[in-house]
Amino acid sequence: MSEVIRLEKLTKTYGRRRGLAGLDLTVAEGEVFGYLGPNGAGKSTTIRLLLDLIRPTDGRALLFGTDSRRAEARLRRRIGYLPGDFTVAPRQRVEQCLAHLAALRGGVPRARIDALAARLDLDLGARVGALSKGNRQKVGLVQALMHRPDLLILDEPTSGLDPLVQQTFLDLIREAKLAGQTVFMSSHVLTEVEAVADRVGMIREGRLVALDTVARLRGRAAHDVEITFVGPADQAGLAALPEVSDLVVDGRTARLRLSGSPDTLIRLLAGHRLARLRVTEPDLEHLFLAHYRTDDTVEASRA
Repeated sequence: MSEVIRLEKLTKTYGRRRGLAGLDLTVAEGEVFGYLGPNGAGKSTTIRLLLDLIRPTDGRALLFGTDSRRAEARLRRRIGYLPGDFTVAPRQRVEQCLAHLAALRGGVPRARIDALAARLDLDLGARVGALSKGNRQKVGLVQALMHRPDLLILDEPTSGLDPLVQQTFLDLIREAKLAGQTVFMSSHVLTEVEAVADRVGMIREGRLVALDTVARLRGRAAHDVEITFVGPADQAGLAALPEVSDLVVDGRTARLRLSGSPDTLIRLLAGHRLARLRVTEPDLEHLFLAHYRTDDTVEASRA
């Protein structure tokens, strides 16, 4: 499978302030990639470098195998981009705005624009300047999706959208993936990334702190375990396991955090009668917070 995005030692500094620090990353054709991080982590800087809206201090960004600084108009038409602060001329009507942007991309059938607007509940006759933040975001989504680009680059795509429209957006991303499109989606809304992403990258202070599938990140994360014994809880046995932390025993019930393989815990429990065993799998939010609570950057693991 070919690479659509490739970042090589991508670095951006603003005087003494670091935006990105030697970022290496690839995104494959047909992949939905979720790019996570709090405000100021470097997500938007990465996207602006990728689209040659700003220039790197060092390193390079490639799109479809071409250095983004040398990308021609023909290549840029293969991209649909939604910036984090989407703005257009306020006096235009929505349909005029979209028609103009469609012409710049070589033309888009009106039926395609109408269908997207209907799904997102967007009034094409309204003036852009009269739209709410959420409705302006809908215009941004339509213009990014309407020409069925090979690559979608979306910066905080659901900002301002109500929950029902957010679900419609996720459906559109799933459809884009089924059509073979590649999606690079920057967000701090963890649930939406978890719902559609094949892989996620977590960035902090310009560096990747995690890079893998959601399933593999979960597999390496700590699980919350609650065990209710028929007899007395084996506190000493549980405390002796190196994979166990945060152990709390209340009568016959033990609550703990399990890191790594459950093999030794299962072998210990095999010698006891249990009334109940509950294991809670961490969601993406817990994984994200775990990476941001530590002060030490964890070297990104490759999927």
